[in-house]
Amino acid sequence: MNALTMPIADGWTIARRNTLKIRRSPDLLGSAITFPIVFVLMFAYVFGSVIHVPGMSYREFLIPGIFVQAVLVSAQVTGYTLTLDLQKGIFDRFRSLPMAPSGVLIGQTVSDLLMNLASLVVMAVMGLIVGWRVHTAPHEAVLGFGLLLLFAYAFSWFTATVALALRTPESFNNIATTLSFPLMFVSNAFLDSSELPTPLRVVAEWNPVSTITQAARELFGNTSTAMKTADAWPLQHAVTASLLWIAVILVVFIPLATRLYKKAVSA
Repeated sequence: MNALTMPIADGWTIARRNTLKIRRSPDLLGSAITFPIVFVLMFAYVFGSVIHVPGMSYREFLIPGIFVQAVLVSAQVTGYTLTLDLQKGIFDRFRSLPMAPSGVLIGQTVSDLLMNLASLVVMAVMGLIVGWRVHTAPHEAVLGFGLLLLFAYAFSWFTATVALALRTPESFNNIATTLSFPLMFVSNAFLDSSELPTPLRVVAEWNPVSTITQAARELFGNTSTAMKTADAWPLQHAVTASLLWIAVILVVFIPLATRLYKKAVSA
């Protein structure tokens, strides 16, 4: 087995192992799904009556943002399970096997991608129940979900890097919460970012969460010409900017996570 196929084969083995672990611990998937569902119900039925989006239903505006939130929450499972495996000494067992170091991380992120797929399916059904609809061609909707899954995979590598740097579940949970809440709330996920004060508006316009959310809205047809059009380049070219964000995250964090993993198992 050569240097190219070995990480893929090892990654598939680890992905199967992690998928079985999720089946035996459904609370991992349940926590990733429950949190966004609560936000759907809270924002759609509590805040939806007082938040006005020009030219469209707030619920249709909201659901793409909830998709991105579900992706962020699910991706954090990557980091959490990595820290648990570090504490239990699972990686020490892997070190004794002829495995590619990147294979462990590939398997972890692929299994979490499958969990993200399940989470998005549940969120889409929930969205349809509360009034969300797709107004574009089927292939554009497929591209929308594909883009969300690509972002989920890339963000899993980011959370893996953070987890391997911190190494404990408690530290990771604290840092993950500290990072994810500003990413979600200083964005256009729940509100029109043009209504924010200027400093926050600029941050929101260049926030990758805003870019992915805007791209999803465009691909699902959840936009309105009555809304203000942001001048920021990422929101003017949301799909292209989203692909660039995904590429940058993968290029930066795949090698960084792999290096931190090697350091963790050699300590």
